[in-house]
Amino acid sequence: MSAKQRQAAPATVPVSAWGQLQAAEHQLLAPDALAPQQPWPQAAQGASVLPHGMGRSYGDVCLNPGGALWLGRALDQWLEFDAQQGLLRCQAGVQLGEIQRLLAPRGWMLPVTPGTQFVTVGGAIANDVHGKNHHVMGSFGEHVRALTLLRSDGRRIACAPGQHEDWLHATIGGLGLTGLITEATLQLRRVAGPWLKAQSIAFERLADFYPLAEQSEADWEYTVAWIDCLHRQGRGIFMRANHCQAHEATPAHAPRQPQRSMPVTPPLSLVNPLSLRAFNWAYYHLQRRSAQATAGQAGGAISHYRPFFYPLDGLAHWNRMYGPRGFYQYQCVIPFAPAPGSAGPAGADAIAALLAQIARSGQGSFLAVLKTFGQRPAPGMLSFAQPGITLALDFPNRGQATLRLFDALDAIVRAAGGRLYPAKDARMPAELFQASYPQLAQFLPYRDPGISSAMSRRLLGA
Repeated sequence: MSAKQRQAAPATVPVSAWGQLQAAEHQLLAPDALAPQQPWPQAAQGASVLPHGMGRSYGDVCLNPGGALWLGRALDQWLEFDAQQGLLRCQAGVQLGEIQRLLAPRGWMLPVTPGTQFVTVGGAIANDVHGKNHHVMGSFGEHVRALTLLRSDGRRIACAPGQHEDWLHATIGGLGLTGLITEATLQLRRVAGPWLKAQSIAFERLADFYPLAEQSEADWEYTVAWIDCLHRQGRGIFMRANHCQAHEATPAHAPRQPQRSMPVTPPLSLVNPLSLRAFNWAYYHLQRRSAQATAGQAGGAISHYRPFFYPLDGLAHWNRMYGPRGFYQYQCVIPFAPAPGSAGPAGADAIAALLAQIARSGQGSFLAVLKTFGQRPAPGMLSFAQPGITLALDFPNRGQATLRLFDALDAIVRAAGGRLYPAKDARMPAELFQASYPQLAQFLPYRDPGISSAMSRRLLGA
């Protein structure tokens, strides 16, 4: 490359995912937010381009080392809102939290929202995110009524039910590999306001979670549990909530936006066996006491949606607490019953086996979340959610010891006919991905040859 070409090439900057496992050099490209016909960007040296939202994926699905990231969050315009039907058409860089903040007081909310509000519409579609109400509302992709896809060859594909519907199903959960989502139309759900009636129940054994979940799903929209994975019997806190009705009394105003932040990355992880045990003990007993105090309130205590939906967003940059080596999140879904040809236990027995393996390893997680997925068809070819039990845990990066633990967990997941969540993954073996996503071969023809990611190269070889 000549000196002139080097001078013209965009500068590269280190970018890491939310898990902060490593930073890699990327070119950063920004679209013109106001361009009515967005052109595909030209990366230096013909490098591949990857659409990039808020970077809140934990692993490498949002990274393209040595290539370019197209910062789609610049496409943040609201284009049209039908206040009668609850249809929102917006650019794909609009954040979910902004939709909730502006429309919840006006009687509309997202039907599905993940555990953080700092996600773009495009990222939510590309990862087909799920929330605490899958048994009622399914995953995010079920509520996408249309989207526009820009391909690297300049083609624009308008996708909707009945119009290029195959492209819609490939792009929902398609890991950003089918093109850049420039805009989308979402069906929102009507609510009486930004308030929930929430209830917590302490349980002493992991086995108690399952009847609680089954009973709650009949009458409660949102259900989820925190479990103490260091406790021998797997005690935990089961949380459930419904939207308040219009006639119910609600507080006068919303809580202030939290200002707490983890200001720096400490030289060592603050998450270690001693701090984990202390945190889990304190969290369980504090939540148990709170549950007992509100047990007599019919239908639960009134809560704003933010602390219930997005508890971790109350501490900005919380990922820094894991120190300079970062952390992994391991999230799997296990079918309720053994899949045809599966070689190991499924359902509750497989979850118990996973937790027992973690206990034997001496590694634990203070963010251990357990919930169930309902019997709903997946909207995307590579959608993660399937009927079953999903377990998500965060682990400090302890190098080979952590990777050996994941290999052991993979064997249990594979034998049960389960799968891992790509949006959280940073090290899944390619053969596990290929075996657990049966529509992968159907998806591959829709890939954009100009798009690549660290994950696509790891799992698909290109």
